[in-house]
This record gives sequence, structure tokens and C-alpha cells, in this order.
Amino acid sequence: MSSGNIYSDGTYLERHPGWHQEDSSWKAKQILKILRKNSVAPSTLCEIGCGAGEILNCLSHEYGDEVVFSGYEISPQAFAICKNKEKKNLHFFLENLLDYKDPAFDVLLAIDVFEHVEDYFGFLRELRKKAKYKLFHIPLDLSVQSVSRLSPILHSRSSVGHIHYFIKETALATLQDTGYDVVDYCYTNSSLELSNRGWKANFMKVPRKLFFKVHPDLTVRVLGGFSLLVLAK
Repeated sequence: MSSGNIYSDGTYLERHPGWHQEDSSWKAKQILKILRKNSVAPSTLCEIGCGAGEILNCLSHEYGDEVVFSGYEISPQAFAICKNKEKKNLHFFLENLLDYKDPAFDVLLAIDVFEHVEDYFGFLRELRKKAKYKLFHIPLDLSVQSVSRLSPILHSRSSVGHIHYFIKETALATLQDTGYDVVDYCYTNSSLELSNRGWKANFMKVPRKLFFKVHPDLTVRVLGGFSLLVLAK
């Protein structure tokens, strides 16, 4: 992961006491939407870097006992949170999934993960072996607005630990270069769909919404504030 071990030494929890649980229900809805759109009906589903485990918890309510969920997390602080959510079909492990040779799941989630990983090409190549379908949520930190202002990119680095920055095209190319077949993808926009994102995000809601309806790709490249949800094999 990124240097400094901020995920295991308590620094990340100090910066983000809720470990982004407030966004989990929204992320789970995006995940369900793309899986159902592509008729992917898993019986086993895991998440690498599951954090507080709330995405899996939300998904477990939607699927019920027909799906077995497994969450893998390297942060002891995050594991302490998610461990309390365990139940019959939902289990968490304070382990790096890549250390195991055997696990093979129907669907693997990597939600806002590989932008934190130093050797993200090696990480993605190893991850590809762990499931039939892989689902990535990738922040698109690079835009005309973010590059011209610089502060959004620097904030992503200092606050949430992003050490790699993507546009749609480089995110998709990265997956293809590491052996993935992209099945489907779509944009997501938490700044439009979630509240309490700050006054700057609120200020940009109207132009983002209006321009996105006319030209989605151009809006994302110029105004930013979007992520990419990618289903791959």
C-alpha cells in the first residue's frame, strides 16, 4: 500500500473515524445495479480492502443467505469495526487476500482500492486470479478543473491516500494492460447523489448535472467529481 502504513498504524482512522461508512449504502446500490444489468448472480462475493465492512453488510441485506460474503482488510482498526458485523453469511478476515493461493470467488470487489497501492500493476495481475468477475470503483481524480486548481489532487493524496490518478481512458487501459476483459462500465457521481459533500461540491452540482446530460465524457474530463465503476473478467 502507500508509504507510511497509514492504514495499519491508526493514522487513517484518525483522519476518517467513520472509515467512509456513510457512503456505503450508495456504493452498494451502484454495485447491485451493474451486476444485475449484466445478469451476474454470485453465490460467493468477496471484497479486498473492505474497510469497515459496510458495503458487504448492505449487500448481504439485499441478497440474503443465498450469497456468502467475505471481507479482507489489512487495517486492525478497520477490522475491529467490521468484525462486529459478522453473521451467518458474512465473515471478515484481517488478512491480505493476495497471500492466499486458493480462494476463488464468483465476484470480487475492489472499491476505491488500487489508487492507494504502490505497485498497482502487480496488484491487479494477482487480483485477476481470485474471482471470475471483478468489480472496480476508481476515482477519476484528473480533470481540467482539478489540474488547474491542484488542491483537489493534493487533498486526495494527503487526506485519503491516493497516490495514482486516473481519467476514464487510463483507468480502462490499466485494467486491459493487466489482463482484464472489460464487460461493462459506467460513471458514478457521489457529489451529485450524496449530501454533505461540502460547499464546493454543492456549488458544482448544477453545472455538473446539466452538462453531464448533454456530454458525459466532456463533463467528466473538464469538471471532474466522478468515479468509474468497471465490471471485468
